[in-house]
Amino acid sequence: MDVQRLSRTQKATFSVGHVLNDLCASMWFSYLLLFLHNVLQFSNVFAGYLMLLGQVVDALCTPFVGYESDRTPGCGNYGKRKTWHLIGSACVACSFPFVFMQCITCADSDDWAKFVYYAPFVVIFQFGWASTQISHLSLIPDLTACQSSRVELNSSRYAMTVVSSIAVYAIAAGIFGPSRDSSALGPQDLDSFRTLALIVVGMGGLFSLVFHVGTKENARQTFPSAVIAAGINKDASDSTEVSVVTPQFKFMEWRDWLKQMQFYQIAGIYMCTRLIVNVSQIYIPMYLVHSLQLDKVFIAIVPLAVFVSGFMMSIAMKFTNRVLGRKGSYFLGLCLVFVSCVCFWCLQYLSAHLETILVFGPAILLGAGGSTILVTSLSMTADLIGEHTYSGAFVYGAMSFTDKLSNGIAVVLIQHFHPCKTDGPCCAACVWYYRDAMVFIPGGIAILTCFILLSLLPQNIGRLTHSQDEEDERRPLLGNTVST
Repeated sequence: MDVQRLSRTQKATFSVGHVLNDLCASMWFSYLLLFLHNVLQFSNVFAGYLMLLGQVVDALCTPFVGYESDRTPGCGNYGKRKTWHLIGSACVACSFPFVFMQCITCADSDDWAKFVYYAPFVVIFQFGWASTQISHLSLIPDLTACQSSRVELNSSRYAMTVVSSIAVYAIAAGIFGPSRDSSALGPQDLDSFRTLALIVVGMGGLFSLVFHVGTKENARQTFPSAVIAAGINKDASDSTEVSVVTPQFKFMEWRDWLKQMQFYQIAGIYMCTRLIVNVSQIYIPMYLVHSLQLDKVFIAIVPLAVFVSGFMMSIAMKFTNRVLGRKGSYFLGLCLVFVSCVCFWCLQYLSAHLETILVFGPAILLGAGGSTILVTSLSMTADLIGEHTYSGAFVYGAMSFTDKLSNGIAVVLIQHFHPCKTDGPCCAACVWYYRDAMVFIPGGIAILTCFILLSLLPQNIGRLTHSQDEEDERRPLLGNTVST
């Protein structure tokens, strides 16, 4: 199916298919550590371990879901991608609210007991999140083979991600606004987080329903589109013939991807991109509350500024990619991220009044840079897949595996080296700890990613290499017809 043949309604319904995930992810990354540490009084280490559990489960589930999504036919004629999307959405909706509620019957128990209570909900949520993410991403190469159209779909998808995050932070700003009795975040805000979680799941569930009603998947597609020249004519008495029009086409299985150097290069870029975006999103609220010691309403309005600027940048991504290309656009995003990190470091030298105003400057730069590198890295992944859509979900699953695992490890290491090892308020020694996490980790990863990007400069993304032995092995697939 070519994206030009999709109506505007179908494009719009596709773009909202990840909204439930996006809403929940904004709460998960921005507020989980704050909720566990400041509201539930978890220690820094146990809070990090709970997030690590979620990221590891997500990392393990993504390649599994990707492989099964490619292999299984789905439920009847509903489509294999949409079937997995439906399963994932149900798991997310049923488990996520419990993550931001008080432990039932164990509110006063030790941290390890509360960890055991929250762990099953985190596992179910992350399995559902992975199922929804991979199935939705895998639809993009299935819908179009045009690179600019894939950028458009990725941009609209990311635009809805940004809109979802804006919605979460706007609602949070109303909940945590200045009309509250206390400006400090603490156990008294338990009901506020619960209310926010329920609103998020309710809104996301409605958008998932819109996606399933409006998006049509070609449930019969079982061969890569580049292999099929004519339609498949099949009934109870006739055989099926598939005409091959591209004799150079190589049918890619998951094992074949592991032999491609570009697979690892794009995976490295995608992993670093997600590390920059997610670590920044996780620790901006902690930086605002503990390092700059701002009012708790800033944990909503500063991330809001990040995602508003990201949304504005995503609108221009199609033009930016056309002018600068994939690699040039990605480098531009890295520069914006690095400048924002420098600005976050310089805030410590300003007065408290100037901090509350100028903190929005680096936040806007971070949002624009994060949006640029995220949309471009997803477009690079779609370019890598190219016509090999049959195994596309495995590629997205493998990319997401590196993303989730690296994020979990990064967070638990940051929490482990935190100067305060117990629960309760932070001490004077750790006031600037979260500033260092906000500056050195995203900034350092941005520099590392530049070297990976340099290794891709002489290459065309998506032009894969095959050995002569592989070509000989695949030669029977390159005949004129395949009959069954």
